[in-house]
Amino acid sequence: MKIKNIKYSLFAFGVLLTAVSCSEDFLTVDPKGTELEGNYYKDEAQAYSGLVAVYDVIGKQSKGFENMVCMLNSGSDDFFAGGGGATDGIGIHAFSDYTISQVTIPGSFWNDFYQGIFRANVLLQKLPNVPMDEGKKARFTAETKALRAYYYFELLRTFRNIPLILEPLSTSEFYNVLQAKPEDVYAQIEKDLKEAIPSLPNTIVVSTEGGRFSKGAVKALLGKVLLYEGKNSEAATQLAEVNGTPGGTSIYGYKLVANFADLWKISNKFNSESIIEIVHTDKSNADWGFWGGGNDEGNSINIMVGPRGYTRPTNSPAPDYVSGWSFCTVSQGLYDVLKGDPRFASTILDMKALKAAGEADWAPSFGDTGYFLKKFMPLNSDASEGGGATALNYKQDVYAIRLADTYLMEAEALGGTGARAQALLDAVRDRVGLGSVPVSLDAIALERRKELAGEGHRWFDLVRTGKAATALAGRGFTAGKNEIWPIPLKELENTKIVQNPNYNN
Repeated sequence: MKIKNIKYSLFAFGVLLTAVSCSEDFLTVDPKGTELEGNYYKDEAQAYSGLVAVYDVIGKQSKGFENMVCMLNSGSDDFFAGGGGATDGIGIHAFSDYTISQVTIPGSFWNDFYQGIFRANVLLQKLPNVPMDEGKKARFTAETKALRAYYYFELLRTFRNIPLILEPLSTSEFYNVLQAKPEDVYAQIEKDLKEAIPSLPNTIVVSTEGGRFSKGAVKALLGKVLLYEGKNSEAATQLAEVNGTPGGTSIYGYKLVANFADLWKISNKFNSESIIEIVHTDKSNADWGFWGGGNDEGNSINIMVGPRGYTRPTNSPAPDYVSGWSFCTVSQGLYDVLKGDPRFASTILDMKALKAAGEADWAPSFGDTGYFLKKFMPLNSDASEGGGATALNYKQDVYAIRLADTYLMEAEALGGTGARAQALLDAVRDRVGLGSVPVSLDAIALERRKELAGEGHRWFDLVRTGKAATALAGRGFTAGKNEIWPIPLKELENTKIVQNPNYNN
């Protein structure tokens, strides 16, 4: 939410903690007082509810129309925005063709992560005084710090020039928050993560703790942060511990899943390759009235990426896919890169080929290429039978970080050279039956493009390696401007927030 509306966030947070999260509509109501928030944290159960509320914001990666994965895909060279037309999601289209401005950038990409930060700040302030087991308190504190770091990392990578807020603000401070230097935000992210690691368990109990941060998860996040900072040696050290022997099982229990296709089975939650996993359920009864709000826990990517008007004749061998909304249509460039690769069949659905074979058809829409992101395409048998809108209640989890990603990040941090970097690259390729190729930074980048296609990494990879201006020149990308997003206009009104360079015209 707006910096100047922090007071609304904290009031709503306290009132609705027992429901875990709050609706966006409620957050706009003027507060009448803060007694419930002030008196809330009386025991471990209430502290745990507060922790769940902090975790809830991590779902921004894949829930709601304005989710990070679809947005980031649309701005890369591997996908187009797609959808029903140029006005079907103005923000995602404006990012895809680089007409993005302070008016068209969806405000939730700023607001939601700050909501998570504000919740974390409140919980960190309250936890010391909660009467509960000290070991559990230390773990709750560690998870909260790690989540705050996660949210700041997302804001830093997208907006760069952001306020650094580490405690609940008083009323007089609402309108006077200043942006921090990016290096200061990075320093705080590192501090939070390093302080979190000692108090976290090596592994989690999936049946009762699935989705919570472990020591390995936070080390992987720290390694990624350090890589983005250019601290390659430190990054490699952290990632090496997460990865262990390439192809083997690490001390945290991580191991590449044997079959790449199994990564995309909706039932295959919390598998051995999953490091940070965004949890979804078909039991939240999400409906159109609160889609994208705090109570919506379905995976929105699922319905967004499937082809519109998907049909198949009786007895067709084609899969019984859900008819979707045709967002994130696959570019010819990605199609060509993956064609012939063993991962193609799990990554891209070639509707043109299905139609030519008479096995299925679809209704081509805006930016349609005939190619769709298969990793997140559900079958009709995957549809929820619960309440709410079927389209909004898919349960496929999403990997924010998985082991193949950390293998390739470590190989990059090692400079793309040496025996270990070679072994890490080889392990990713061997999993899909591909032979060894000489390791190099270019080979690693290409492998990332193939392995992680459609998972929201490509745009960041292009920007952080300085390749975006060349790769995205045909999309309207402007060097010195589009490496970061414009700050939403509402965040500038009556505040001291300053717009990012070259977005004022």
